[in-house]
Amino acid sequence: MKKWINSGSPWIWLTGGAVSLSLVAVVGLLVLIGWRGLVYFWPHTIYQWQLDENGQQSLLIGELNDSEPVPTARLEAAGRQFPEGTPEVLERYLVKTGNREFVPLDFRWVLETDIQGRETPKELAVIERTTNGNFYGTVTQVLEQGQVVAGNLHDQLEARLARVQDLNDRTRDLQKGDIGRINYQLEKLRLKERRLELDGALTEAAKQELAQARQALNDEYHVHEKELFDLRAQAERDTLVVKDMRGVEVSIPMSQVLDVAWPNDMNLLQKIGHWFHQIGKFVSDDPREANTEGGVFPAIFGTVFMVLLMTVIVTPLGVVAAVYLHEYAGKNALTKIIRIAVINLAGVPSIVYGVFGLGFFVYVLGGSIDKLFYPEALPSPTFGSPGVIWSALTLAILTLPVVIVSTEEGLARIPSAVRHGSLALGATKAETLWRIVLPMASPAIMTGLILAIARAAGEVAPLMLVGAVKLAPTLPVDGNFPYFHVERKFMHLGFHIFDVGFQSPNVEAARPLVYATSFLLVTVIVGLNLTAISIRNHLREKYRALDN
Repeated sequence: MKKWINSGSPWIWLTGGAVSLSLVAVVGLLVLIGWRGLVYFWPHTIYQWQLDENGQQSLLIGELNDSEPVPTARLEAAGRQFPEGTPEVLERYLVKTGNREFVPLDFRWVLETDIQGRETPKELAVIERTTNGNFYGTVTQVLEQGQVVAGNLHDQLEARLARVQDLNDRTRDLQKGDIGRINYQLEKLRLKERRLELDGALTEAAKQELAQARQALNDEYHVHEKELFDLRAQAERDTLVVKDMRGVEVSIPMSQVLDVAWPNDMNLLQKIGHWFHQIGKFVSDDPREANTEGGVFPAIFGTVFMVLLMTVIVTPLGVVAAVYLHEYAGKNALTKIIRIAVINLAGVPSIVYGVFGLGFFVYVLGGSIDKLFYPEALPSPTFGSPGVIWSALTLAILTLPVVIVSTEEGLARIPSAVRHGSLALGATKAETLWRIVLPMASPAIMTGLILAIARAAGEVAPLMLVGAVKLAPTLPVDGNFPYFHVERKFMHLGFHIFDVGFQSPNVEAARPLVYATSFLLVTVIVGLNLTAISIRNHLREKYRALDN
């Protein structure tokens, strides 16, 4: 035994066991997050309960969301009365009822003793709406301009849903396209007029020219506005009549309906197809209802755009700093201070970087840019407010030590004979660095970049101060010149998780979205890392001959 211990084998087994446990924990966490998030999109069974609550008969329609045991004594202390012989522990169920405009809460607890019966009628439908969440009930009629539509109800509803979705898509494209472009150009004209006024160059000819341009844009706007109102009128032509759990028929305009599904009447293949359809909408749609409904596309776009912008900034800065420290800087006190500073930067809390970014980048640098280049927009800031560019710069400084250290390690692994051979053949030091040293160190640079991306994509605290918001009205990229608007605020998946999980007015509705968005954030980070890893492996194979 002593010989086995002295051989070092126990430490090998302990290390292997620790790595295995870590992998199991990580995989288990991902499976839990993925399961809790992805099951949200599965078409759940819709139940119809007959309830008897203290002699009051009622009907309840909804989805079974959760269940838990609760002590009877606790319920009696809250004022409930039970007959003798009631078990000491009762089961209660959390039911998602929807229909927010007709019930106080769209989630309610139901005790098992109150349930007189439970059914799953095939005609029960779940109606996804643009506002007020889901509506549960039985679709009885489809009206066209107030008249009942004859024929198969499902076929008529499917055709009108496709029509309304097309009209809504055209309406949204018109608002974000031509109308958004006109508003953007009108704002540019206002700023141009203000700039001429500040410069003392606002002559009568300039005023007339601006007025003509503004009039042309207003005329074009009125044409598109008329088209927009016409599309909205067409979308409001049809109405859906639904009988809810109160037994009342409710009219829902088809312009507010996004989807109608009958989960109780679906087979397995139909449920799988609906599941993929809901995931697709979650990834591609905009958020609704204070981020508790709809999709997260702006957050996905903002996260990826910010990380790519951060990568473009941090890579040259980190590589140049590492090349200076390893190839040019002498071994003196200044170099030691710089290396200590780099090491210390890696341990600074991320929120401190956020405060620095807000104070220096936003207020000092951004405010100076506004005074120099955008005085006509003041006091409204252009670059002097949080935006994606300041978020990228802040995270670039945050991840800079990782890139510097990784690049230095790559440079240190290159044999000095390679440099001497290049110099002996007549190349300058700069040419040697550019053509020999940096290509051979590129896999190490990519390793640092992978670590930087992994950390930056998951950071939230600094972004809350320098750019990320709950809901961004427009993306940082659009069809208006200069196309990339890096001064705009943006949405981020990490901040979206924080907002939905801790700031949501409806905790029960938001909880599944926290898991779904968390799994999506992990997927985005893994995708970015796999892309960087594939590039690193390609570079490693490309320069393997130089390494040998």
